[in-house]
Amino acid sequence: MITNIDFMILNAIQNLRSEFLDALMPVITYLGSGGAVWIVIGLTLLIFKHSRKTGISLLLSLLIGLLISTILLKGIVGRERPFNTLNALINENNLLIGLPSGRFSFPSGHSVSSFSAATVLFLYDKRIGVPSLILASLIAFSRLYLYVHFPSDVIAGAAFGIIFAILSVCLINNIEEKINERKLSDNSKQNN
Repeated sequence: MITNIDFMILNAIQNLRSEFLDALMPVITYLGSGGAVWIVIGLTLLIFKHSRKTGISLLLSLLIGLLISTILLKGIVGRERPFNTLNALINENNLLIGLPSGRFSFPSGHSVSSFSAATVLFLYDKRIGVPSLILASLIAFSRLYLYVHFPSDVIAGAAFGIIFAILSVCLINNIEEKINERKLSDNSKQNN
C-alpha cells in the first residue's frame, strides 16, 4: 500500500517536468551529494570561535546520519530505488542524472544529511536555519523529481535527520556543560 501511494505521488511529480526544472534539479541534488554543501558549512563554522559549537554539532549529526542511515539502515531495509522497480515510469536509461552510487533507496541519504544539518543550524540560529531548511527541502524534493527516491524514503530521511540533529545538539551541549562544570570546580579548588 505504501509503495502504491509512493508511486502515485512520485508519478504525479513527473507532471511538473519542464526544461527549467530538468536543468535546475540536478544542480540542487548535487549540492546534497555526500552532504557536500553541509560539510563545507560545518567546516567553515569550525573556523570561527563563536560558531565552533554549531559546526561541531552539525558535523556530528552528519556523521551519525552516515553511520546509522547510509551504512546500517540502507543495507538492512534493502529497498530498491524507484527506477529499478516494475511500476517505474522512468528507468535508469532516462534519468536526468547518473546512477546513484548506492543501490538502495531507504532512507534518502540526501534528506538525512540535509535535514540533519539544517536542523542544527535552525536550533542555533533561526536566521540561518530557515534558509537552510528551505534548501534541505529543495534537495529532498529534487530526489523525487529525479526519480531516485520514493516519497517515504525522503520523509523518513528528513525525520531521521531531525532526530540526529537534536541528538547531536543535546550531546554537544551536555559535553560543554560538563567541561564548564569541571573548569569551575578546578578554579574553585585553585582559589581555596
